[in-house]
Amino acid sequence: MKLNELTISELRRFLDNREIKPQEVVDDIYKRVDGVEDNVRSFITITKKEAYEMAADAEQAILENKGSLLTGIPVAVKDNMCTKDILTTCASKILHNFKPPYESTVTTRLKEQGYILTGKTNLDEFAMGSSTENSGFHITRNPWDLDCVPGGSSGGSAAAVAADECVAALGSDTGGSIRQPAAFCGVVGLKPTYGRVSRYGLVAFASSLDQIGPITKNVSDAAIMLNVIAGHDPLDSTSAPINVPDFAQALGQEIKGLKIGIPKEYFIEGIDREVEDFVRLAIKKLESLGAIPIEVSLPHTGYAVATYYILATSEASSNLARYDGVKYGLRANGKDLLDMYMQTRSEGFGAEVKRRIMLGTYALSSGYYDAYYKKGQQVRTLIKQDFDNVFNDVDVIVTPTSPTPAFRVGEKAADPLQMYLSDIFTISVNLAGIPAISIPCGFTKDNLPMGLQIMGRHFDEESIFKTAYAYEQSTEWHLRRPSL
Repeated sequence: MKLNELTISELRRFLDNREIKPQEVVDDIYKRVDGVEDNVRSFITITKKEAYEMAADAEQAILENKGSLLTGIPVAVKDNMCTKDILTTCASKILHNFKPPYESTVTTRLKEQGYILTGKTNLDEFAMGSSTENSGFHITRNPWDLDCVPGGSSGGSAAAVAADECVAALGSDTGGSIRQPAAFCGVVGLKPTYGRVSRYGLVAFASSLDQIGPITKNVSDAAIMLNVIAGHDPLDSTSAPINVPDFAQALGQEIKGLKIGIPKEYFIEGIDREVEDFVRLAIKKLESLGAIPIEVSLPHTGYAVATYYILATSEASSNLARYDGVKYGLRANGKDLLDMYMQTRSEGFGAEVKRRIMLGTYALSSGYYDAYYKKGQQVRTLIKQDFDNVFNDVDVIVTPTSPTPAFRVGEKAADPLQMYLSDIFTISVNLAGIPAISIPCGFTKDNLPMGLQIMGRHFDEESIFKTAYAYEQSTEWHLRRPSL
């Protein structure tokens, strides 16, 4: 039995019964990392020393019967979440040496539950990308096919979970950055409702869109992770003061009579035929379990990508103004202060980050603000209203996660617009602030995974979990593992 291949629930049972020790779990994790990391390259920083220290603490807690949900469980964390005194780079050269003096709220909550940090995972620089090719350090590869991307921006976290280099991971999702890589890597990825999980200590990309969530091997583990990280946080002004239910209670409930909306705008020309076929088979499977499919319309879906790339880049332009070489991170030499600013940002930011800063600065500039940013906010309201209207008639909405399976490394790197369109089915969720999950629903003839996306009402993650778990338990897609 390889402990790194087990789920949180399975490890919890073995650990609590004292059949295994946390150190043994960590041993198996790092054996796997040593064996595959040179090919997959999921991590920016591997925290081996800290992991064994945390494993010793976890063993003591279990011996004293003080174990919690994640005591002794190895979890990887996307490298845009602050971890005190541990490198947090956002995969950017401008933060290549940054060690935060404080801990993010989500990692604090993981610590309180006794987790073991295995490492900080790779991402598109400042979470800006859909392939993890935009990292300032290296490209992460898809464990199912090393010639393909793992998706992005949480590609390192998704690849690490798929490759069994950790048991679970945290990602962040601004326009699909948890769900799309989860789909590409054949794992489960949840983007919670905006405000459900604290963003304190998450390095900001677009503050009104960013949300932290879990990437796991199955739906049950996603519920466990959300139970740990969800909840109001006074340190985050956008954190919702709403009670957190036990999400695990939703698992195993019947879905008979559940109304599932099938939006016609998500089955469009250009969608990969295999993706569409498997998603339609998944809908039939849900119907066989008692769910009632209803065709619905989300008429403003076609405006989502343009709206997102106005609003997200505008917020990025504002948020990234703080990286100036003065307070922390990279500082380049310059003739004077202004030259130092210019040299630092020129050397420190990669091409995609510069592109988005320039787009956002233009959209916010005098004379263009009303035409772009203000108009974008108005369309965002229309997109949210589309979802509000549909959720008057259905309980969840089911769509493909991505219009294609994982594409090859370099295939879209020279065409930013094609890259942006890979998030066409995930972006609307962030604009509306609703929760959504991606779960495996099939494999292409080339053995690449595909994802089924389930969206829910604001703060109704329970319906998502109920639906996802019912589908997962009636299929075996989630049990398949890549052969690295």
